[in-house]
Amino acid sequence: MITEVKLIDWKSYSSATLHVDPLSVLIGTNSSGKSNCLDALIFLKRVSSGSLLTAALQGDNVQNALRGGLDLAPRRPGNDFTLEVTLRVDDVTDLVYSLNAKVHQKRCDVAAEFLKRVKYRPGRKNIAGEIKLFRTDPCEENSPTITIWLYNEKRGVQRQIGRSQSILFQLFGQKLRQEIQDGIADTVASLRDIFILDPIPSHMRAYSSLSDQLEADASNIAGVIAALPQERRSSIEAVLTDYARQLPEKDINRVYAETVGRFNADAMLYSEESWIANGQPVHDLVDARGMSDGTLRFLAILAALLTRPKNSLLVVEEVDNGLHPSRANLLLKMLRTVGAQRIVDVLVTTHNPALLDAMGPEMVPYMTVAHRDPATASSVLTLLEDISELPKLLARGPVGKISSEGLLEQVLASEEPDAVSAA
Repeated sequence: MITEVKLIDWKSYSSATLHVDPLSVLIGTNSSGKSNCLDALIFLKRVSSGSLLTAALQGDNVQNALRGGLDLAPRRPGNDFTLEVTLRVDDVTDLVYSLNAKVHQKRCDVAAEFLKRVKYRPGRKNIAGEIKLFRTDPCEENSPTITIWLYNEKRGVQRQIGRSQSILFQLFGQKLRQEIQDGIADTVASLRDIFILDPIPSHMRAYSSLSDQLEADASNIAGVIAALPQERRSSIEAVLTDYARQLPEKDINRVYAETVGRFNADAMLYSEESWIANGQPVHDLVDARGMSDGTLRFLAILAALLTRPKNSLLVVEEVDNGLHPSRANLLLKMLRTVGAQRIVDVLVTTHNPALLDAMGPEMVPYMTVAHRDPATASSVLTLLEDISELPKLLARGPVGKISSEGLLEQVLASEEPDAVSAA
């Protein structure tokens, strides 16, 4: 599982580290760098899946361009960037994957890349040893190939390989020394299992084809649920129903997906509802076209948690968008409980004070603040618990309150030790 991502000269970042936990929360004002941080995850997923580095940034016929495209990927005025990911393999083993890419002549190529395995002594207190499973030599800027070295307990096995795709992807599936194969396979699996979810309710209201994987906009949520084997489908629908009935004032008796049409190749999402009107019970069947935006977004996030593979990372920007503040506790409960049960890590961004307040002091170690360094204008990531003035801030109110009042940014931007009392 991914435990941290380092951003070096990436977009607005000079050097920053994003820590990933079972539930991680990224907060910050507009233009602080939150989206740039998430774009790094999208880029890593794309290049591990075989995209050309250039296409991963500027888009192609299959995928959209990242914000800023090719030109704004390296932090200005530079022309290269480095993304480094640490993966937890087991209690004593980490993998560290690093990709340094250079943008030149309207293209992006590998400048340096390595995959390192780190072994720890029990308890992870000390490093027992580390090896680079593969690494690259420096190369000329216009060279179409780069020299790589594969670990063999000696100097290494030398190869020439192209620079337009990640070395990681090009080596994936090749017959190599077993520990190299295993390290590459684990890294590729973790990066490919990053899922950036951006539910668009208007896309979820149509009939959708049966599918085995949720789309990023959740447009095929009904098709994914309806395509599941009956036992798993019933189990997932039961969880959807359990959480959905806690959302509205009406009673939801069942949330489910059902195939439609002559060939049962499409599906629709339904909700059986009941309520009391003029003293009489009323029952109704509502399909996705009649569900609120907030309900559809909530169901999409829950469906993603229930269908993502074990040890994957689910990322949701503005996770509470469209949800009433009174349901913040329910959303938090869902993210924590279902994520832990399914062993799916969750990274969310939010501006909602109600959700931040609902998280309470126990979530402080898992919250990161994105902000701008006033001296350099570069984005910075700071763990909330690392803010020296945090105890004074929390004495003034919960995280949602101090965030909405801009106190976090004031303290982070100030060099004065008594910034809180002056705020």
